[in-house]
Amino acid sequence: MNADEFDKKFDDGAEDIIDDLDLSTERRPYRDVKRVSVDLPLWMVDALDNEAVRLAVTRQSVIKVWLSERIDRNWRAMEAEDARRKAQTG
Repeated sequence: MNADEFDKKFDDGAEDIIDDLDLSTERRPYRDVKRVSVDLPLWMVDALDNEAVRLAVTRQSVIKVWLSERIDRNWRAMEAEDARRKAQTG
C-alpha cells in the first residue's frame, strides 16, 4: 500500500488501519533513557527516602517526578515571559 492509499483509508475511517502499521519499531518520542550519576548530600538522600516511604514509591520515582515538575514549571514560565514580551512589542 502506498502513502496515498494509506491516507485515504485513514481519512475515510471505514477500515481500521492498525493492521497496516509496523508497530515492531514503534517508539514514543523523548522516552529514551540515559543513566546519570549525581552526588547528593546525606541530608538530601534522607529527605528523598522519607518522601519515597510516605508516597510508597522508590527514591528514583520521587526524583523523576520532582525534576519533571520543576522542568515543566520553568518551561511554562519561559513561555509566559515570551508571550508577555511579544505582546509588549506588538
